This record gives sequence, C-alpha cells and structure tokens, in this order.
Amino acid sequence: MENKQEFVGHLAELRKRLIVIVGFFLSLCIGLYMSPDILLFIKAQPVAADVVWNVFSFTDGMFIYMKCGFLVAILLTLPLGLYQAWAFVRPGLSDDEARKTIWFVPLSCFLFLCGMAFSYFVAFPMMVSFLSSVNKSIGAVETYGIDRYFAFMFNVIFPLSVAFEMPAVVLFLTRIGLITPAQLKAVRKYVYLGLAIVGSMISPPDFVSHLSVTIPLILLFELSVLISGWYHRRSSGLLVSGSKS
Repeated sequence: MENKQEFVGHLAELRKRLIVIVGFFLSLCIGLYMSPDILLFIKAQPVAADVVWNVFSFTDGMFIYMKCGFLVAILLTLPLGLYQAWAFVRPGLSDDEARKTIWFVPLSCFLFLCGMAFSYFVAFPMMVSFLSSVNKSIGAVETYGIDRYFAFMFNVIFPLSVAFEMPAVVLFLTRIGLITPAQLKAVRKYVYLGLAIVGSMISPPDFVSHLSVTIPLILLFELSVLISGWYHRRSSGLLVSGSKS
C-alpha cells in the first residue's frame, strides 16, 4: 500500500512537470509566430527609428528571431512559473497563509509588466539618446549590429522589470513572517547604497540618466516598506482584537 501511494505521488509530480513543459512549448510556438510582428513593432518605435539594424553574419537575424520567441514564451509562462514557486512553499504555509499569499502570482505578473513598460518607454530611450549624443560628439559613425542592440536593450529592461517585483516580494515575506518593517528600516541606508550601485551599472554615466533609474528603485523600496508596515499593523490589530474577544 505504501509503495502504491508513493507511485501515485510520483505520477502526480510527473503530471505537474508535464503541464509546465507543454505550457512552455505552446508559448514558444506562439512566441515564434509573433516574433516578426514584435520585432517590426520595436523597429517602428521612436527610439529605434534612426538606428540601422546591421547583421554581420548570416545567423544574426535568426538568433534574434529565436531569442524574441524564447522571451515571449518566458513572459507567457511567467504566471505558471510564479504559481509553481508559490506551490513550492505551500506545504510550509497554513491554509490561512496560503489564501493570503496566492495573490502573489497575479500581482507579480502585473508589477513585472509595469517594470517592462517603464524600462522600455522611459529608461531605455533616455539611455540610447545619451549614448548616441556622446558618439556623435566625438565624430563617431554609428553602426550597430542587431545582436548588440537587443543585448543592450535586454540588459536594461530585465533588471528593472525584476526590480519592480520588490513590493510583492517584500509583502509576501512579511506575510509569512520572514521580515518585519523594523528590519527593513534598519537596513535602509545599505539598500539605498545597493540600489544606487545597481542604478549606476544599468544607466549611462550622466547624472540625469542615473537618477532616472535610481530614484524609481528607491521609491519602490520605500513603497515596499510602507506596504510591509501597513500589513504588520493590520495583522497586529487583528491579533489584539482576537485576544480581547
């Protein structure tokens, strides 16, 4: 009987993995189908209008096409991946904690999309404009390979998109009791320093671009502190009212 239960458990685990694999494969097919339209949309944006995408080998265009499809697949399967992350920690949560933390999946997806929108439509154009002006000021002829263009774009967009997950992660950790608002306030100056370093690594060296990246990161941290404090006060109030009753 014990072996039979173990076998059934393995089948259930295999079913979950197959769902993830099939979901990613279908998303990849969708991504590959959408890649030409997505690349044409990116090329039509003002930030890329004056940039000629050169290819320096026969495979450059194909690699960008595949990378675009792969990234679309990751984006489409992000909710499923976040749900799997929540399911991984679910056994260690009570039923009440599980109900209160399932929101982590849609909220994280929403914040990630907000980060992508901010980084692509605000931060990335500002960086491209600054770097292009520097190149022109020294009389350089701008000749960009399509692979370098997208590598730079992804290096800007991905870290900022992940950084926008900060409020959701902090609230999740606060709800399961791993961090408190007091701990966040105690490390505030170190977090500021870390965010300033991250901002300087992502943005060009000019002051305006650096602030345009660092300030939103700091505001996200402060929003995380406020959300953590709100939940901590709310949960403490519920505990007090429960003890009185």
